[in-house]
Amino acid sequence: MLLTLASLVIVLGVLIFAHELGHFLVAKVVGIQVLRFSLGFGRPVIAWKRGETEYWISWIPLGGYVKMAGLEEEGMVGELEGGKADAAIDPARSFDRQPIAARMAVILAGVSMNVLLAFVIYAGLAAVAGVSRFAMTPVDSIQAGRLPAWAQPLLTLHRGDRITHVGDDSLRTWDDLEERIEKAPDELRLRVAERAEPLVMHLPSGDTAARHELLRAIVPLFPARIGPVAPGQPAHRAGLRGGDVVVRINDDTIASWLDMVARIREQPGHPVTLVVLRRDSLIRFTVVPETIDSGGKRYGFIGAGANPPTVRDRVGLGAAIVHGGRQTLAQIVNVVTSVKRIVAGEASTRELGGPIAIAQMSGQAVRLGLDWFLNFLAFFSVSLAVLNLLPIPVLDGGHALFLIVEAVRRKPLTPTLRMRLTQLGMLVVLGIMVLAISNDVLRLFR
Repeated sequence: MLLTLASLVIVLGVLIFAHELGHFLVAKVVGIQVLRFSLGFGRPVIAWKRGETEYWISWIPLGGYVKMAGLEEEGMVGELEGGKADAAIDPARSFDRQPIAARMAVILAGVSMNVLLAFVIYAGLAAVAGVSRFAMTPVDSIQAGRLPAWAQPLLTLHRGDRITHVGDDSLRTWDDLEERIEKAPDELRLRVAERAEPLVMHLPSGDTAARHELLRAIVPLFPARIGPVAPGQPAHRAGLRGGDVVVRINDDTIASWLDMVARIREQPGHPVTLVVLRRDSLIRFTVVPETIDSGGKRYGFIGAGANPPTVRDRVGLGAAIVHGGRQTLAQIVNVVTSVKRIVAGEASTRELGGPIAIAQMSGQAVRLGLDWFLNFLAFFSVSLAVLNLLPIPVLDGGHALFLIVEAVRRKPLTPTLRMRLTQLGMLVVLGIMVLAISNDVLRLFR
């Protein structure tokens, strides 16, 4: 419990500080008077003043704000932001007196800092520890239905066989296998450990899709070691943790992750007994898989991710920067896609998580290791950036929308209208928070 709470404090503290620091620094650069910098909402627990700016750590740790001259909110929003600041306001340095471009830069600085933080984490991990790749493991099985006719020699592979070379190139990771097959000549030669002769296949010339089909047909073998466990899902409710290795399900010995998934999928809504290895102890759990309907079929799901073996490939600074950019962009796309699915009704609002879910995920990431925790921190930083850009007044996206309307109308919204829209936006945000926290509580008692 203490580890989970500590990890939550670290995650929220780092991400809120980075976000608000972005607003603060750019506001200072463009000459706007900054009245208060606060981590948290409400009245301060710790407060000090330097120059004209108050610095607070407030008692509601669910966000933060930078109070600038010209943006002093009133009513409910103003109370959440701790009321009026003590410093005398300089009208010439008010937020509303600045050019639209300067104000937009201040508004977007927070989300930009969160994206930058994610990029720095991803690129820094790659530069210091290397890029994490899925280690080359033996073959679990070959999916015959996916196999092109010219690739039938692969059907001679059995569980435990290890592909060691593509042509003369040795393999260290599954990424290596993918890259070598994509670049291989039309006569593809795969060498398998303890076999004298290679497997020889003749690929259709220039057919990239055929090579991808070949790769998808080869299923890797790796232990049934559990990675992230989704809060509130059957695995979490049963007490499974990241790092647990499933060795038996009911009376069946589990030799691989694919074995485990197959047994779980066969038991929708029916209790199954899992025996897992945790450190040096065997522990028994009873899990009831949720029922998922897909394509007219029903299968079981417990909400546990895989934790396959990985290796670290050392890369130069340039490659680390490229990797950081790609990872950041990929996570932005993932979060935007998730938000679109919820808004479109394609995903349930039950997927929303509040502080309890965040704490649980933070604690899991810490237990899985520093690498997992830093990756979670980067992902959550991107999530915070994307959600803050939603066009809801009180969020950064809402403020940006006000500026766009001002640019189109050639005059700002009236203070009264802006205050009412902001109050409405606050109600929407509070409603989302109540829904997320309700989901957290319901998961605890399901």
